[in-house]
Amino acid sequence: MEKTLPTTHLLIERLQTERLELVPFTLPTATAILEGKLEVLDDLGLQTDDRRPDTEALNTLPNIIRNLKLEARPTSFESWMIALRSNKTIIGDAGFKGLPNSSGEIDLGYAIIEEEQRKGYGFEAAHGLAKWALTQPEVKHITAKCLLANTASARVLEKLGMRETHRDSEMIQWKFSKGHYKFLQAASPALP
Repeated sequence: MEKTLPTTHLLIERLQTERLELVPFTLPTATAILEGKLEVLDDLGLQTDDRRPDTEALNTLPNIIRNLKLEARPTSFESWMIALRSNKTIIGDAGFKGLPNSSGEIDLGYAIIEEEQRKGYGFEAAHGLAKWALTQPEVKHITAKCLLANTASARVLEKLGMRETHRDSEMIQWKFSKGHYKFLQAASPALP
């Protein structure tokens, strides 16, 4: 039986932040990129360079493809490509691991290529997606994980207003509740 998604879960074409354009992956796009058929990006008005897709992106694509196959059509609760608005070059990816669970939680992740890190792009992309997600009625909480040693990612999550909920010898788990949405609205420029 095919799942029926509420109209709030229709695939969003793109999200724009001050400096970034976020374009949702589709199954054909993710599959083509994994197969090295980067001309698929031309149809989306995007481009890549010799920095992307990097090894981390290629290792992530099978998970993105698996998540896209779980739904009859993309829901915007999957992964998104992050491109610079100025030249449409892809510099990373961000997104969620599927629809909210029964507790209304979604898990946020993001990755920016090394050459573009420490410029605020990780926060800007995560903020844009979190802001959109928290307007969806089924979303009550956003969670995230980062390696204990990844202090830059931890700073991004703290800046988003997330709170640490658990820590072990390798990972820190984070959570942000819908009640903090007003903080998120004030944290960054408005999205179009």
